[in-house]
Amino acid sequence: MGRLSATTVKAIREPGRYGDGDGLYLVISPRGGKSWVCRVQKNGKRRDIGLGSAKKVSLALARERAVKARMQVEVGLDPVAERRKEAGIPSFREAALEVYAQNKATWKNKKHRAQWLTTLETYAFPLIGDVSIADLDGHHVREAIAPIWLNKPETARRVRQRISNVTDWAIGKGYRTLPLPLAAMDKSLPKAKIKTVHHTALPYAEVPAFLTYLRSGDSIGRLALAALILTATRSGEIRSATWDEIDFENKLWTIPADRMKAGREHVIPLSSQMCHVFKLAQGYREARSQLVFPGQRAGKPLSDMTLTKICRDARIAAVPHGFRSSFRDWVAEETQFVGDIAEMALAHTIGNKVEAAYRRGNLLEKRRILMEAWGAYCWPEKCRDEGNESSPIELARGPENQS
Repeated sequence: MGRLSATTVKAIREPGRYGDGDGLYLVISPRGGKSWVCRVQKNGKRRDIGLGSAKKVSLALARERAVKARMQVEVGLDPVAERRKEAGIPSFREAALEVYAQNKATWKNKKHRAQWLTTLETYAFPLIGDVSIADLDGHHVREAIAPIWLNKPETARRVRQRISNVTDWAIGKGYRTLPLPLAAMDKSLPKAKIKTVHHTALPYAEVPAFLTYLRSGDSIGRLALAALILTATRSGEIRSATWDEIDFENKLWTIPADRMKAGREHVIPLSSQMCHVFKLAQGYREARSQLVFPGQRAGKPLSDMTLTKICRDARIAAVPHGFRSSFRDWVAEETQFVGDIAEMALAHTIGNKVEAAYRRGNLLEKRRILMEAWGAYCWPEKCRDEGNESSPIELARGPENQS
C-alpha cells in the first residue's frame, strides 16, 4: 500500500479509478464525486465494497477499513452486513423477530400468532433473512414468494403482507425511508387464482334436527355447541365465555372487546332456549374457574376439536363456524329482518364507514326479537323433550319425514 498520498487524493480531478494497493481504490465519478472502494476476492468471486466518501473518510481511515474488510471476507463474514450491525441497522430476520415480539401479545388468534413467524421462517428467512432491512427491495420479496406464488397463493399472499409489515415497521424506526414497491413486484409475477374456501355449513332447515340430536346426549361439549348455534357466535367466543359475562335477569351476554375479532364489545340478547342452555351448563360449573364451558384440564376451556368431533360423530359435514352461515341464510330466506340486523347479530363490521358512523346504536331490542325467533326455530317447544342418542340426525325430524 502507499501509492496514493493525502495530497494526491485532494488534488486529483480526472474521473476514473486510482489504486492505492492491496485492492483499495479511489473512484472519481464523471461528476467529480470521490469515494473509496475495496476490491476483494473469495472462492473465485470478486466484489467491490464501498468504504465511504473521500470527503468524509481520509486516506488513512480508508486503508484501515480496507484491511478490516479483507480480514472479514477471509473468515467468511460479509463486511457490509457487519458494518450495518455496528451501525444498529438490523437484517430482515432480526427486524421480523422484533416485530413479532412486539405484536404477538396483541394477536388474539392463536393460529395466526403461530403461523406469522413460521411462514417467514419457512419461505423468507432462508432467502432474504440476512438482507439488511434498509436494502430490502421488491426483487427480494419476489425471490421469496415466487416459488409458492402459483401452488400456494394464499400462503404467498400472507408472506408478502408480513414482509411488508416488517418494512413498514423499519420505516417507523428510521432504518429505511421508502416502502416496498409491491405493486410493481406483483406485475412481474404470473396471475394467481385464489380460491375462496368457505366454512362448511349445515342447511338451516336441518339445524332444528341437529339441536334435537345435541339434546339427546348429556355433555358440556354438546351444550357448548348448542350455545354456539343459538347465539350465532364463533367457537372461541363460546368456549372462553365466563359466568360474569352472563346477565340472567336481563337475558344478556356481554362479550368484552378483547375477546372479539373486531376488537369491540358485543352484547347478545339471550333467547329463552339459550338461557336454558346456560342454566344446564351450571351443572358443570367448577369452583376454581369462571369458565361456562370448562375443558378437561383445570382452568382451561374446551378445545375447538371437541366441537368439531361432535359434528363428525353426528355424521354431518358442517363445521362449528359454519352455523353462522346457517343463521345468516335463515334470516335472509325465512324472515323479514333486514340484513343489517343480522350482520350486527353476527358482530360483523358495517362496510360503509359513513353508514357506520350514523349507526352507532347496537339495535339491541330488534336483535332480541331476532334471536328469540331463531331460538324458537332451532328449538321448538314441541320437541324439547324428544331425542334418541343412538339415532342419526334424520330420526330427530320425526318418523313421518323419513323415507
